[in-house]
Amino acid sequence: MQRISHDERAALGLLGPLAVVLMAVTAFPILYSLWISLFAVNLRRPARQPFVGLDNYLHVLGDAQFLESVTRTAWFSAIAVLAVLVIATLVAILLDQEFPGRRILSACLLIPWAIPSVANGLMWKWIYDANYGALNGALMQLGFITQAQVWLGNANRTIPLIANAFIWKEVPLAAILLLVTLKSIPSDLYAAARVDGAPAWHRFVHVTLPAMRPGFLLVALYELLMAVRHFDLFSLLTEGGPGGASDVLAWRIYVETFRNLSFGTGAAMSYILAVATLAASYALIRSMAQRL
Repeated sequence: MQRISHDERAALGLLGPLAVVLMAVTAFPILYSLWISLFAVNLRRPARQPFVGLDNYLHVLGDAQFLESVTRTAWFSAIAVLAVLVIATLVAILLDQEFPGRRILSACLLIPWAIPSVANGLMWKWIYDANYGALNGALMQLGFITQAQVWLGNANRTIPLIANAFIWKEVPLAAILLLVTLKSIPSDLYAAARVDGAPAWHRFVHVTLPAMRPGFLLVALYELLMAVRHFDLFSLLTEGGPGGASDVLAWRIYVETFRNLSFGTGAAMSYILAVATLAASYALIRSMAQRL
């Protein structure tokens, strides 16, 4: 302590209360939920909470409904992340060009991202509505359909439609991040490619895309984390329906914890989701970082 300077002691004194608050609101709930996952905690029988060890995890991993929700989560995440990467890349390339109104378009691009998640879900619920939805109205006026469709009532279309709502909100931020990556590419690389006679497509493939890999890694990692644990749209649009077609992992955890009141297995599911997300993120970082 004698070697710590006055400024360092002052910094510790100022940051100490913040560290205590963070421990109370972050570390304690995480550790407590891990503790709960080792017990058979069900609020329908609050007086009986026996210690079961890893039985909750084994029960969850052997549950066919849980495994199906994992598959749906992986399918939704794959659609969402790939689509966001492709669309955001095209938008970033467009905004990197000089044209009138580019700054206004860049500002308007952030509007979908700035909309709160609940408002976004309610908006898409109205758009997909079978009776007065904007999607049915537009397609009928254009002559693509002759009668209103129950869009969210078809099990085969539910996940892609929810992914579409997710993509609409996530593309703006991803596009801005990729645009920053584009701006950081040295112009000398393009000049050298032009001197070598490389056409525009070759410059894009051999100069632009390799230089954008750090941005791709950042966007892919962020969108993966957002998609795997996404809950809002599934709750507002379908509540796991129709017939469990959108019963993804985040919704399954909510149902098990707050509807079935089984906090033990719900906590176990949450930790399985956390470990799976960590493993997927690590694999993504390793696979893309090797190419940087």
